[in-house]
Amino acid sequence: MARKEVNFKGKTVEELANMSLVDFAKYVPARARRTLKRGLTDAQKRLLLKVKKGKEGKLKKPVRTHCRNMIILPEFLGTTIHIYNGKEFVPIEITIDMLGMYLGEFALTRKKVGHNAPGIGATKSSSSVSVK
Repeated sequence: MARKEVNFKGKTVEELANMSLVDFAKYVPARARRTLKRGLTDAQKRLLLKVKKGKEGKLKKPVRTHCRNMIILPEFLGTTIHIYNGKEFVPIEITIDMLGMYLGEFALTRKKVGHNAPGIGATKSSSSVSVK
């Protein structure tokens, strides 16, 4: 059984790695394309340098960032980036399916509300139960 070639819009990982930022922008959605056309912010440039150093093995700690508005570029493939969600850093493994999306899309800032049994003091009958 032949294994399916993993690619991003017809491009292999090697082709994406050799592609410039301007060429890569042609393959992403309009919002991300516009952001890349304007250029990266200073925080995004620092994150990009940190990811490159991490891939080379120069960093001892994992790459952590508050920069949730960074677009996932081909340079990020195969790395784990810890993205801040407002409370903690969520580790995210970057895959080829994530290219062109924002980092913040993968570190959710709100948790799902879980309605369980009522706690002590929630009802009149539970106020008479001992706290032990």
